[in-house]
Amino acid sequence: MTFAVLEGLKKFGIKTDLEIASIYQYYAKWIREGKLKVNSDWNKDLKIKFTVQDPCQIVRKSYGDPVAEDLRYVVRSVVGDENFIDMTPNRSNNYCCGGGGGYLQSGYVEARHQYGKVKFDQIVATGADYCVAACHNCHAQIHDLAEHFEGKYHTVHLWTLICLAMGVLGENERTYLGPDLAEVGL
Repeated sequence: MTFAVLEGLKKFGIKTDLEIASIYQYYAKWIREGKLKVNSDWNKDLKIKFTVQDPCQIVRKSYGDPVAEDLRYVVRSVVGDENFIDMTPNRSNNYCCGGGGGYLQSGYVEARHQYGKVKFDQIVATGADYCVAACHNCHAQIHDLAEHFEGKYHTVHLWTLICLAMGVLGENERTYLGPDLAEVGL
């Protein structure tokens, strides 16, 4: 959606004094300023490992590596720096998950799985227990890839982790998490 706004403004020559930014940039800013009070202590003893998917539209097509750094700052802030494993390649060079641009809803499931196998293998190579997918299309695709290829990782939304790290994640908001996170902080 952010990419669409940026491209629409450019295509139609619309001038605005509005700041068009990614929510990842705001999360990072608010954490740095102490306005979004997160804490990674919940994962000190559990040592659950996380990796992160760089969404194509926000990172590669819109804001580049600076927003990828903000995304990593947020993830490290909520899970602990020692529990973050980066994919290789990453940031602007990260592989597409294969679910964006409408492909997730296109009906070409076999082709989507074949294309997404590169992402699946990349996630598995990290050894992470969870892949943080801040983009909804990435989340759905990466989750589907784990089910299809019988991956041992779970997929989690960034906002879910932020809520967990703030101690406000509700019991009913944990249904898709693995058993290792299902009762953390309850």
